[in-house]
Amino acid sequence: MRFYTQEHQFYCGIDLHTKNMYVCVLNQAGKVLVHKNIKTSPETLFQVIKPFLPDVALAVECMFSWYWIADFCLQHHIRFILGHALYMKAIHGSKTKNDKIDSMKIAILLRGGMIPVAYVYPEKMRSTRDLLRRRMYFMHKRSELLAHIQNTKSQYNMPDFEKCIAHKINRKGISKLFSDESVRKSIELDLDLLNHYDLILNDVELYLIRHAKEHDPNNLYLLQTVPGVGKILALVMLYEIHDINRFELVQNFSSYARLIRPQKKSAGKVKGSGNGKMGNAYLKWAFSEAAILLLRESDEVKTYHQSLKNRHGKAKAIAILSHRLGRAVYYMLKNQKAFDIKEFMKNKHSKERKALSPITNLGHTGKVQQIIPKSLCSQHTV
Repeated sequence: MRFYTQEHQFYCGIDLHTKNMYVCVLNQAGKVLVHKNIKTSPETLFQVIKPFLPDVALAVECMFSWYWIADFCLQHHIRFILGHALYMKAIHGSKTKNDKIDSMKIAILLRGGMIPVAYVYPEKMRSTRDLLRRRMYFMHKRSELLAHIQNTKSQYNMPDFEKCIAHKINRKGISKLFSDESVRKSIELDLDLLNHYDLILNDVELYLIRHAKEHDPNNLYLLQTVPGVGKILALVMLYEIHDINRFELVQNFSSYARLIRPQKKSAGKVKGSGNGKMGNAYLKWAFSEAAILLLRESDEVKTYHQSLKNRHGKAKAIAILSHRLGRAVYYMLKNQKAFDIKEFMKNKHSKERKALSPITNLGHTGKVQQIIPKSLCSQHTV
């Protein structure tokens, strides 16, 4: 957790909503200069904070509509701080809670150097990242349709399909295998939706490949050197990570990608674990998917995964492999080196983190969050 500790002459806390927002401005002494509810618009906000320019810092809690206010601050050279919503528990734990109180708490936390900072994603890359996330949503919906067909087949104790039905050519005549008319109609609905999703996903993937250019092409190439990782999955990783240098340590990166399970300790005793969902869910999915694709491509990794599965079980084996791959990607991007399977497999059984080079420092220690990835059997490029 990082805090914003820089000092300013004025501190502005905003409880942001789509139609209205409560603004509170404090000076260095903590005196309230402005505290009122205004319309959510750049023009209204500028009139409120104009008397306090240029040395004013503005903070909002991270929620879905923060994009415009970050761009507004960049345009007017105002220091913008995005507060991490889950870490800002001080504004949620009081007996009485409303917009007026919350805006003052945000300003007080900002003045006291206690605002937990979230990453302000660059304006030029936001739209492409959001499109990649939208594509992932549709891919999950497509996977649910495929799973429903498979579950229906199992429900009626039918034999396995001859070929993978994720491919459109292998889905011909599937509905006729079901004798009941209502079941057949249900399968036909799934097949119609699958065909529509195929068209949508092909179109959006082609668009992304042609237009996703606001990134470092060298890093995109490095990510594609991981066996099984295609251009789309590499783009997902690249746009979710953005700048690897914002993570000082590999442990910070692993935590952000949800590849490790946090522990709670007090007086030397473990009090359990929690906050496992803090971090980037999209990056967690990407590394889980990349780990499964790596299994398909490498016999060495298959052997290693089998030994992990024998010791820890299937779910934890994938989690360990995902964590190891996440660490490898961190050092790949840090050192600007392509993926090397021999380096990746070095010291795989060692419990110590004494590696020969930074990229081999991939030892797994401690407990790992059990990740059951939502693997997508698809003809689409990942």
